[in-house]
Amino acid sequence: MAVHALFLLLLLLLHALILFSATSAAIAAALDNSTDLSSLLAFKASTTSGGGGGASDNIIAANWTTDAPFCTWVGVRCSRQYPPRVVSLNLSSFSLQGTISPHLSNLSFLSSLDLSNNSLSGTIPDTLGRLPRLATLVLQQNLLSGPIPPSIFNMSSLIYVGLFSNHLSGSLPTQVMLPRIERITVADNLLTGRIPVDLARCSTLQWICLGGNKLTGSVPSSIGNLSELEILELGQNQFTGAIPASIGNLTKLLYLYLGFNHLEGEIPKEMGNLVNLQELHLHNNGIVGSIPISLWNASKMTVLEVSFNNLTGPVSATLGKSMPFLQQLYMAENALSGRLDFIASLTNCRNLNDLQLIHNQFEGVLPDVCGNLSTNLQYFYVSENNIKGRIPAGLGNLSSLISLALSFNELTGTIPRTLWRLEKLQVMYLGFNRLTGSVPSNIGLMTNLATISFPENGFSGQMPDSVGNISMLQIVDLSANKLSSTIPLSLWSLPGLLFLNLSQNRFQGLLPPQIAKLKAIGSINLRSNRLSGNISSALGERQSITYLDLSNNLFHGQIPQQLGRLFNVEYLNLSHNFLSGVIPKSFSNLSYVNSLDLSFNMLEGEIPEEKVFSNVNITYLMENRALCGAPQLQFPPCPANVTTSTSSAKLRLLKYVLPSVASVLVSLVCFSLFIKKIMRKKAKASSKEESPCLNYHRRIPYFELARATDNFSEENLLGRRSIGKVYKGSLDDGLPVAVKVLNLEVEGASRCFDAECRTLGQVRHRNLVKIISTCSNLEFKSLVLEFMPNLSLDKWLYSQNQCLTLLQWINIMLDVSLGLDYLHHQHPHVIVHCDLKPSNILLDENMVAKISDFGIAKLMLIDNKSTTNNIDTVGYMAPEYGSTGGVTIRGDVYSFGILVLELVTGKKPVDTMFNGEFNLRQWICNAYPTAVMEIVDNNILRSEFTNLQQHSDRVNILHRCLSSIIEVGLHCSKDLPNERILMRDVVPMLQEIKNGVLVN
Repeated sequence: MAVHALFLLLLLLLHALILFSATSAAIAAALDNSTDLSSLLAFKASTTSGGGGGASDNIIAANWTTDAPFCTWVGVRCSRQYPPRVVSLNLSSFSLQGTISPHLSNLSFLSSLDLSNNSLSGTIPDTLGRLPRLATLVLQQNLLSGPIPPSIFNMSSLIYVGLFSNHLSGSLPTQVMLPRIERITVADNLLTGRIPVDLARCSTLQWICLGGNKLTGSVPSSIGNLSELEILELGQNQFTGAIPASIGNLTKLLYLYLGFNHLEGEIPKEMGNLVNLQELHLHNNGIVGSIPISLWNASKMTVLEVSFNNLTGPVSATLGKSMPFLQQLYMAENALSGRLDFIASLTNCRNLNDLQLIHNQFEGVLPDVCGNLSTNLQYFYVSENNIKGRIPAGLGNLSSLISLALSFNELTGTIPRTLWRLEKLQVMYLGFNRLTGSVPSNIGLMTNLATISFPENGFSGQMPDSVGNISMLQIVDLSANKLSSTIPLSLWSLPGLLFLNLSQNRFQGLLPPQIAKLKAIGSINLRSNRLSGNISSALGERQSITYLDLSNNLFHGQIPQQLGRLFNVEYLNLSHNFLSGVIPKSFSNLSYVNSLDLSFNMLEGEIPEEKVFSNVNITYLMENRALCGAPQLQFPPCPANVTTSTSSAKLRLLKYVLPSVASVLVSLVCFSLFIKKIMRKKAKASSKEESPCLNYHRRIPYFELARATDNFSEENLLGRRSIGKVYKGSLDDGLPVAVKVLNLEVEGASRCFDAECRTLGQVRHRNLVKIISTCSNLEFKSLVLEFMPNLSLDKWLYSQNQCLTLLQWINIMLDVSLGLDYLHHQHPHVIVHCDLKPSNILLDENMVAKISDFGIAKLMLIDNKSTTNNIDTVGYMAPEYGSTGGVTIRGDVYSFGILVLELVTGKKPVDTMFNGEFNLRQWICNAYPTAVMEIVDNNILRSEFTNLQQHSDRVNILHRCLSSIIEVGLHCSKDLPNERILMRDVVPMLQEIKNGVLVN
C-alpha cells in the first residue's frame, strides 16, 4: 500500500514538473520578441518600396533598421505588454513590390495585417492561416495570383478578409470555418467554380462581395440563411438559373448587386420583404416577366436598376409614391410597355437625378408633368420608344439637366423655346423624330452644350449663327434635315469641335478658309448638299481629320495638293462633284486611308501608283474619262510625255545612234537564244527546287537565316504550324523577321510553300503580311516575312494579362475586312484565303492587323480547283465546304463572320459548350438582340468602364455598338452562301461603327 502511494506521489510530481516546464516555455516565448524582429526583417528582404514616385519611396529601407526598436518602425504597432509584441502591420499604399514573406506567420500576436494598394505579386502564403489572433486580413489591390489558400477560410479569429482587385484564380475554398467572419470581399479576380455551400453557415456575415470573377452555377438558396447580411455583391460573373426566393429572407439587406450574369426567370415576389433595401441592381441578365408589385414595398430604395433584361408589362403608377427616396431609376433596354403615366408619381421623388427608359415599348405622349420632376434631375433618357406628340415645354424647368435624350421616337412639332433655359445642358439628342420648324437662334444661350444631335427630322431654314457662341461644342449632327442657306462662319470658330455632320441638307455657298480654325476636328461629313466653289486648301492643315466626306456637291476646280497632308485620314470621299485637273501626287502620303473615292468627277492625267492607289478599286475612280494609267484597273495607257522643245534634238540623236544600238541588240538576241537553249534542261531540272518568289525577292542563304535565328533555337520559336515552325530572327542588316520553316516530310508542304510564295509575291496591301525573302533548296524551304511584334490575334483574344479596348477590337476587324476586300474585289485575280482564323491574323507594333498564311489560298488557284481537301480548321469552315466542297469568296466571308462573333463574345467556335447543331452562331442568335450584354466578353466591358453600374448612359451606347458588330457577324455567317453579304459591304459598315465609337 505504501509503495502504491509512493508511486502516485511520484507521478503527480512528474506531471507538475511537465506543466511547470510548459508554462515556463510559454512565458519565455512571451518574454522573447526576437521572432517578431526576424519576421519583419524577412518581410523587408522579400519586398522593395519605391517606384511610385511618392514620398513613400524607399521609406521601409530607410526606416526599418535595427538602429531603432521595431515597434517604432513605420506601419508597425505593438502591444503595451513587456516585451512588446507586434499586433498590427499596416503598409497600405507604400508602393511595395515583391512577394509576401511566409515568415509573417511567426508574428503570433498579430491581429491586423493591411498590405493593400501596392504591387505585391506571387501567391498568398498558406502559413498566414496559422496566425491565431488575426482578425483583419487586407491584401486587396495588388498583383497577387494563384489560389486562395484553404487555411485562410479556416481561421477562428478572422473578422474581415479583403482580397479584391488581384489576379487570384482557382475556386473558392470549399471548406469554410469562419465563426466570427463579418466581411468577405474577393471581387475583381479570376476565380472560377461555384459559391461554397459552407459559406451559408457563416451566420455572422454582413458583407459578401464576389463580383467581377468567373463564378458559375446558380445562386444558392441557402444564402437566404445569412440573416445578418447587409451587402450581397455577385455581379459580373456567369451565374445561371433563377434568383432564389430565399433572398427575401435577408431583411437587413441594404445593397444587392446581381448585374451582368446569365440569370433567368422572374423577379421573386419575396423580394418585397427587403424593406431596408437601398440599392437593387439586376441589369444585364435574362430576367423575364413583369416587375412584381411587392417590390414597391422597398420604400427606402435609392437606386433601382433593371436595364438590359426581357421585362414586359406596364410600370406601376404608384412607383414614385412607394419609393420616395429614389435617386436613380434604370429600366432601359427591356420590353416594358404601356403609357408613361407613372412619371407623374416620380414627382414625389425629390432627389431623383437619373431617369433612363431607353429602348422599350412605351407609348402615348410625354406628360406635361415631366416639368414637375425633381430639379436635381441630370439625366432624362426616353429614346427608342413609341412616344408621340410634342416635347413638353415644362422640361425647361429641369434646371440641373445635363443630358436629354428623346431620339428615335415619333415626336412632332417644334423645339420649345423653354429648353434654352437649361444652362447646364451638355448633351441633347432629338434625332430620328418628326420635328419641324427651325433650329432656334436661342440655342446659343446653352453655352455648356457639348453635343447637338438632331439628325433625321424636318428642320428647315438657316442654321443659327449663334451656334458659334457654344464654345464647349464637340459634336454637331444636323444631318438629313431641310436646312438651307449658307453654313454660318461662326461654326468654323469652334476650337473643340470633334465631329461635324451636316450631310443631306440644302446648304449652299463656299467652304471658307476659316475651316482651318477647327483645331480638334476628326470627322467632317458635308455630303449631299449644294456647296460649290473650290475645296479650301485650308483643310489640309487639319491633320487630326480621320473622316472627310464632301461627295454629292457642286465643288469644282482642282483638288488641293494640301489634302495630301491629311496623314491620319482613313475615309476620304470627293465623288460626284465637278473636280478637274490631276490627282494630287501628295495623295501618295495618305498611309492610313482605307477608302478613297474620287469617282464621278472630271479628273484627268495619270493615276498615281504609290501606296493607296496600288490597292484602289476601279469603282472609286470610275466616270473620270480623262484618267489614264493603272492598267490593272483597265484605264487606257497614258501617252508618252514628250515635249516639242526637245523632240527634234532627240530625233537627230536617234538618227546616228539607232543603227548602232540595233546592231548590238540583234547580237544580244542571238546570244540569248543560244544561252536559253543550253540552259533549258537545267531550268527544267531545277524548277522544282526554285521558289516561285525568286522572281520578286532576293534569296537569303541558309547560313544567314541560321545566324538570324540562333540556329533555329527553341528560344526564338514563335509558333508551330501544321506544315512547319515559325521563328523570330534578325538578319545581318538588323532587320527583325519571322522565318517560316517548312517540314518537308509533311505531305503537300512544298506545294503549300509554292502557293504562298506565288500569292504573297502578287499581293501588296497594308493589311496583308509582306514577304521579305525566301530560302529554298531540295532539303530546306523557308519564307522570310515581316516580323509582327504583337504576334497573332489569338494571343490577345485569350490573354489573362492583356486587354484591348473596344476601339482596338473594331480597328482589328476593320483591318481584316479591308485585307479580304482587297483579295476578293480589288486584286486583278480573285484570291480566296480559305483558312481565316485568329492564329492567321498578325498584329504589328501599331496593332494593325495583317492576314497571313496563304498556303491553302493560292493552292486552290494555281491548281485551278474548287476543293476543300486542304481545309481542316473546324469551327471557321463554311458549311458548304463540307457538302459541296466548292470554294468561293463567300466561304471567307463566313469565316470572317465567325471571327467577329468570337472577338465580341470571347468564345471559341469549338468551345465545349457547343455540340451538334448548337454552335457559336446559334448561341448568339438566341441572345440577339435582347440579351446582347449577357454574351459579350467581360474583358471588353472591363476595358470600357471600371464601374458600369455608374455609367448607364455609356452602357446604352456600348450596347448599340456591340449590337451593330454582332449584326455584321451574323450577316456574314449565314448558312446559305448567297444570303451572306460581301466584304465590300462589310467595310463601310465597320467604318460607320468605328465612327460612332469615336463620336461617343
